[in-house]
Amino acid sequence: MIKIHGTQYRLHPMFILVMLTSILSGNIGELITLFTIVFIHEMGHVVAAKNFGWEVKSVQLLPFGGVAEVETHRNTSAKEEIIVAAAGPLQNCWMIALVYLLQRTEMIDLVWSEYFIQANLMIALFNLLPILPLDGGKIVQALLSYKISYHNSLKYCAWNSLLMSVLIIAYACMDVFYSGVHLNLLVIGFFLLYSNWYYFRNIPYSFIRFLINRELTFANMKEKKETTKPIFAKSSSSISEIVRCFKRDQMHIIYVLNDLGKVQAVIPEKRIIQTYLNPKIKG
Repeated sequence: MIKIHGTQYRLHPMFILVMLTSILSGNIGELITLFTIVFIHEMGHVVAAKNFGWEVKSVQLLPFGGVAEVETHRNTSAKEEIIVAAAGPLQNCWMIALVYLLQRTEMIDLVWSEYFIQANLMIALFNLLPILPLDGGKIVQALLSYKISYHNSLKYCAWNSLLMSVLIIAYACMDVFYSGVHLNLLVIGFFLLYSNWYYFRNIPYSFIRFLINRELTFANMKEKKETTKPIFAKSSSSISEIVRCFKRDQMHIIYVLNDLGKVQAVIPEKRIIQTYLNPKIKG
């Protein structure tokens, strides 16, 4: 484990297993290349995140990318999430372009350069799959949050990621009676399945955190002079149903309608959140 500018970097057990396999098979050059690619990929995320003021506590490196533990002290915008998620695959793009140009000039070994390009391409494309916690999954969730409520974006992405994780496991076992199981893909599939099951179970906590941090979101949006988006709710709607309609990057004001469709009350979002988080407060 190493620490660079306040961020701890450590290897995931999966990466350690790959390292041991590479050492035993004598593919140390490929191992060093893979580690370098993954590290630069993750540094793209770290630099982009810190540029937005995120605190990156640690990064765990995997053979296909990494998992970062961040603390933002506020609700990050969807735009920030997309930029930070895309920053990783973008590193793979410039590395591919650079080595391709050097390859044309015959300045580097052809076999190594082909492996380097293929490894970068594989890591970039795999990370762009719409599965959490991969970069593609984070981008899809951020884009969804522009159109649907934040709670629904958490829920839909979790279900989609669980389903796709199962499909990866099924694909890895497809040729079990012919060429055998694709062990690497199977391990990755189970890792994604476990990660997304844990993510799914923690949706309530993620949503509570989103609500708690809304106060800072309000301050940022007032500075940007964002317009308030109305939410129309029936008088019979519960507080829980109303807060689950909140969207990311938007302030809301709630119009409570009676059975005739007339406005019965106008309630600011802040009061709804306070009532939801502290039921003892009278609505």
